[in-house]
Amino acid sequence: MYFEELVKGKKWLAVGDGPRDPVTGKRKQIARRGKTKKEAEKRVLDAIAALTEDGIDESVVKKMTFKKLAADWIRDYALTTGNKKGTIRIRTKEIKILNRYIAKTNIAKITTRKYQKILNDLTEQGYARNTISGVHTTAGLIFKYAIQQKLLKHSPTESAVVPKKRLTVEDIENNPIQEKYFEKEELEEFLLTVKEFGLDMDLERFYLLAFSGMRSGELCALKWTDINFETNEIRITKTIYSENNNMKEYELVPPKTAGSVRTIEVEDQIMDMLKEYQMRQKKRRLQSRINPEEYHDGNFVFARENGYPFLPKNIIVRMERLLEKTSIKKHATPHIFRHTHISMLTEARVDITTIMKRVGHDDMKTTMRIYTHVTEKMKEDASQKVQKAFGNILNIGIS
Repeated sequence: MYFEELVKGKKWLAVGDGPRDPVTGKRKQIARRGKTKKEAEKRVLDAIAALTEDGIDESVVKKMTFKKLAADWIRDYALTTGNKKGTIRIRTKEIKILNRYIAKTNIAKITTRKYQKILNDLTEQGYARNTISGVHTTAGLIFKYAIQQKLLKHSPTESAVVPKKRLTVEDIENNPIQEKYFEKEELEEFLLTVKEFGLDMDLERFYLLAFSGMRSGELCALKWTDINFETNEIRITKTIYSENNNMKEYELVPPKTAGSVRTIEVEDQIMDMLKEYQMRQKKRRLQSRINPEEYHDGNFVFARENGYPFLPKNIIVRMERLLEKTSIKKHATPHIFRHTHISMLTEARVDITTIMKRVGHDDMKTTMRIYTHVTEKMKEDASQKVQKAFGNILNIGIS
């Protein structure tokens, strides 16, 4: 170690050799200043000890803001984890939320207390708990990355928790579980409206959504090779993604979860409907004026005249148009058919394990709420049926 007196009797610079770089094998010189020679020496020795113990380079950490760390992480995350673009987009949005609070903050100064205040504030602002949980997960991954890169010893997210929002009476009354799915009468009304006012492909798409429980992205990604008319089965292996909702810039990616890859059996009536639709599609293709060289031969079940697939947004627009022609007051999107399918299977007395497999291991909490609600309702209906069938006998002992 050597010393340099910067200001006579007031400032000293101490320089010592740190541990060898594991890649280059070279020693890195560690320099620290102090008011005295002894203080400068101690600071150098402390820095070397920290590097020897856990490999953390304080000089790098000192310049590392959360924004830069998050940018480094999302770059590596996108390249190394194989995550689809939809997931990357969500993680990027969650980083933007975190950056509003700590973008310019040095990562070493982000304490658990400071981080917890972020989660608390998001809750007070009325963010959905799922959104806050996503932000918390992303933050955890970013700080785990910092530890792996030898920038931090501990993550400030480890002891933090996503606050539970206390439900008010208004919350409960304004968000009943039955709002998440179509009752039998509502489904019947909607499908009758589709039959009467639906545009091309509406009938096939909405019936298939209701009687399969698949997601709209999975529906748009279906190819004819996924449908087995001999066994009445549909194989779901992919979903469609387009960042700009451009039909020509679509991408087929794995579905939401590993459990979402599944084979489902579909009712005869739905398969017959698809067979008839396939014949119409082939006839339309033969009569098309589209230049064969410009035709996109993707073999999609629900394709435009030029062969390109429809995107989920098209289904949303079609559904909004049809809902206006019904008496249904629920705020419904195509996802409601997944929940409706769960209620249909429950009424058909299908066990919960089979239901979960059929819909591709979706949100267990919502599925259980629908399952429980429908089964409780079935108990009430059973009691009413007993009253109707055996009312005379029950009344024998009542004066």
